[in-house]
Amino acid sequence: MRIVFAGTPTAAVPTLRTLAASHDIAAVITRPDAPLGRKRVLTPSPVAQAAEELGLPILKAALLDDEATGRIAALRPELGVIVAYGGLVREPLLSTPDRGWINLHFSLLPQWRGAAPVQRALIAGDDVLGASVFQLVPALDAGDVFAARTVDVPMDATADVALDVLAEDGARLTADVVAGIADGTAVAQPQGGEATTAAKLVFEDGALDWNEPVAAVYARFRGVTPEPGAHTTVGGLRVKILAAAPADGADALEPGEIAATKNALLIGTATTPLAVSRVQPAGKPAMNAVDWWRGFRSSDTMRAGS
Repeated sequence: MRIVFAGTPTAAVPTLRTLAASHDIAAVITRPDAPLGRKRVLTPSPVAQAAEELGLPILKAALLDDEATGRIAALRPELGVIVAYGGLVREPLLSTPDRGWINLHFSLLPQWRGAAPVQRALIAGDDVLGASVFQLVPALDAGDVFAARTVDVPMDATADVALDVLAEDGARLTADVVAGIADGTAVAQPQGGEATTAAKLVFEDGALDWNEPVAAVYARFRGVTPEPGAHTTVGGLRVKILAAAPADGADALEPGEIAATKNALLIGTATTPLAVSRVQPAGKPAMNAVDWWRGFRSSDTMRAGS
């Protein structure tokens, strides 16, 4: 098929590569270069870099406006495929490809419609993650679903690791749907069940509440790692938590109480402690959590969240 592909982050790259191996990619639409790193160097998106490597035409657009619509229409695409582009597809662009647009979404729709499905699912403690390919419609992630399947994700996976797994599996799922659309066998079914919303994460979502059970604290840590990042305060100073796991078998501590072991800091929750092994204090590089605590501690009664 003759396809226009829209995507921006790393999670969209496996689908682009998979489709490019079997179809005519008329253009790759992605967000403009963005400043990255401390020096704020303008850097092409991961999808733009992959498209350049594949020798595909690239259209960089912050908005899919009339100009972008005209350029896409001139390519006469049969199908549009979108994976985490970061912008809305509205009419008349929605109807520009002969067979409309399909969207790979990293949830089992109608669960977790929105910008951060994997992160919100992990924060909620969902036991099952998955991916869906659906027909794009004006309403948010509400179109009929061509295919969906659960994906095995490691139980300790943070959001970035889970998304990598889903992206690879989702690429194969999308390729199957495109093949079905091409030969006329693909059939989409209306979504059924209760919809939930996956709002974009903000900095405040990363704050760990030590008054919650350790399962909830760890679920939030997984969901907000690496972005916007799990964090707490100690002595009024913010500390980012980079690596942590439930401290199975450890003695209970009061919520927020800190105790150092040889390999980790134990921080109390409403149940058993969380073991924190790596941190990044504000304005400083990442470091071993115990080393940081030994150099920072000014009081044995100092607590996380204070």
